[in-house]
Amino acid sequence: MSKTAYIVRHINFENAGILESVLIDRGFELTYIEAPLANFEHYDATEADLIIVCGAPIGAYDEELYPFLTDEIKFITDRINSQKPLLGICLGAQLISRIMGGHVGPMKHGKKEIGFGPLEYTPEGASSPLALLGNVPVLHWHGDEFEIPKGAVRLAKTELCPNQAFSVDTHILALQFHMEADPAVIESWLVGHCAELSNAGIDIPKLREDAKRLRQELPAAGKAACIAWLEQNHL
Repeated sequence: MSKTAYIVRHINFENAGILESVLIDRGFELTYIEAPLANFEHYDATEADLIIVCGAPIGAYDEELYPFLTDEIKFITDRINSQKPLLGICLGAQLISRIMGGHVGPMKHGKKEIGFGPLEYTPEGASSPLALLGNVPVLHWHGDEFEIPKGAVRLAKTELCPNQAFSVDTHILALQFHMEADPAVIESWLVGHCAELSNAGIDIPKLREDAKRLRQELPAAGKAACIAWLEQNHL
């Protein structure tokens, strides 16, 4: 009997990325929910074996500008209440934090964190599945940051962003960074976020070169961390 995974996507190229093949190999049937256009009432957040909520270049508090977020927040809330496996990435992690009472807002001093860089782990993070990422640089791409909500455990940080990941027991994993991003398709990110990159003064050729250098190492580490988390949840 196959397992089911709902993947909530907001923008085409910010998808499950390298995690797709891991899930398929482990017997999952994947269903993408295209959040801006979806009728969330058609999906039972408590039904799927796994839910992944992907990133987007909008804020976790932007429901006045993007009303679909109201229904998505209810969907994620139902999932949190079910205590079944939930992975939030970037916006997805910020929404989880907000729903659980954490503050989400612009990073201090108005900075953005965009580019590849390693994580620094807390003691809890060093004994979590994320430790399998080791010192491999992961992709950071955000201007907002989240608080660690009450009842959650902080797992990782960077110099610019003190809260990079948290967990709730084993079933919720929230990542500010993009463990799922495939360096081989970085060009889609560079084009899709061209205005943000230009406004932030990001060195696009360096981003491209870093992605090329990490084309093998980063997917291998990301897949290993994902598999460890899935096994922790008996998936």
